[in-house]
Amino acid sequence: MEAGGGRRVVAVGAGLAGLAAAQRLRGHGSLRVLEATPRVGGRVCTRPFASGLAEMGAHWIHGPSPANPVFRLAAGYGLLGPGAAEEENQRAETRGHPPPPAVTYGSGRVLSPGAVSEARRLFDDLLAAACTFGGAAELPAPSVGQFLRAEIARRLPAPGGSGAARQLQLAILAACLKLECCISGSHSMDLVALEPFGEYVSLPGLDCTFPGGYSSLLDRMLSDLPDDTVLLNKAVRTIRWQGSFHEEGDEARDFPIQVECEDGDIFLADHVIITVPLGFLKKHHKDFFQPPLPEQKAEAIRRLGFGTNNKIFLEFEQPFWEPQQQFLKVVWEDESPLEEPSTNLEANWFKKLIGFVVLQPPEQHGHVLCGFIAGKESEYMETLSDMEVLNTMTDMLRTLTGNLHLPAPRSVLRSKWHSAPYTWGSYTYVAVGSSGADIDTLAQPLPQDPKDSRPLQLLFAGEATHRTFYSTTHGALESGWREAERLNELFGTPGPAPCL
Repeated sequence: MEAGGGRRVVAVGAGLAGLAAAQRLRGHGSLRVLEATPRVGGRVCTRPFASGLAEMGAHWIHGPSPANPVFRLAAGYGLLGPGAAEEENQRAETRGHPPPPAVTYGSGRVLSPGAVSEARRLFDDLLAAACTFGGAAELPAPSVGQFLRAEIARRLPAPGGSGAARQLQLAILAACLKLECCISGSHSMDLVALEPFGEYVSLPGLDCTFPGGYSSLLDRMLSDLPDDTVLLNKAVRTIRWQGSFHEEGDEARDFPIQVECEDGDIFLADHVIITVPLGFLKKHHKDFFQPPLPEQKAEAIRRLGFGTNNKIFLEFEQPFWEPQQQFLKVVWEDESPLEEPSTNLEANWFKKLIGFVVLQPPEQHGHVLCGFIAGKESEYMETLSDMEVLNTMTDMLRTLTGNLHLPAPRSVLRSKWHSAPYTWGSYTYVAVGSSGADIDTLAQPLPQDPKDSRPLQLLFAGEATHRTFYSTTHGALESGWREAERLNELFGTPGPAPCL
């Protein structure tokens, strides 16, 4: 008899959560991981670009320290650079996003570092205040964005003799809000709920990258599994649960779940771990599950937010930035967080871009900038051609630097997460009208009655199911381990030794 009493387990999705679950379930019954696309990794996707690599999805290990399971796993595999091992870097408190050496471009000029720092300090103070309303009986505003704007209006004096200085501060603060949209994965901070905002936990440590690409972690996890565990190009159409299904010729063996794939293949199972992105669930959960999910879980899926954050990579023949500069920030000096942004996406989509990270080191990557853009502007960008994006980026950089003869990039590459058919966005945020309790509801296995004779038929993993680490790779990894351990406990047998 197989370990786990011969129980069959299927995981849907071979991203970090799916592979993490498979890690902890090796040897338990008949395990299959069904992946809709031609590759593992999900929203971890490393592609060659210029002379190096481009991270289309997850970019950094946020908070690389012993408290971060992705860091521990990657370190155990020997995948990190020497800087990540330094204890000083691991102890740094940075809220997950350390400020690298940067230059800030306004409209045709470099802005004063003092003015930028002053506005940034104000914004950081207000953002810290926005994290303090958990459990509050009364809220000053329903959303993070509304709270921040009200505080900005209160803290910045009305126009007087220094109207130009105030406008510059407002423009920098508007840029800070756009950065926060990228971090939260939302179109606007007005969509992000204020009360639960502080539940998200930032781990200590200076963010680091994988020298061999983030996908190197997934490749190592995959190599630890038996060859036939993960099936690629195996998109699931419907999961029928609470049923009674039999294999042809074996009427004695009864399975509660039938997983039907788009290519017609059928997999019978005792337990299915669903690791698909929240964006996919939002679009398809009504047809994906038969019978449909309980109303409480369906409502959690509807209420939680799932937005888009895309990247635009630009390769240059020669850098126009200084060697020490690691981040080129963008500020449009006529903007203000106290005014409604333009809704003309065709004319202004590029103004949502927060700036460019310089890929390091240039000896490995070439002269490459990686821009970040969130929200509806990001989704609009996906509809354009590469040449349209390249031309717009060229015009934008010429305007910002004041150099009308700045050479155009030699090549462009961008992500398109909103139009990815099995993803439909980038990652989760707790939206206005939802709470951390919705994350817990989404993570709750089905059937809901723990005394059900066939428990844990549907288990849910992925970053959207981790209450304090949502939107992160370490949240996805932990959630996969968590659901595997539920099954290990049910089976009454220990899982494999943790791969740490």
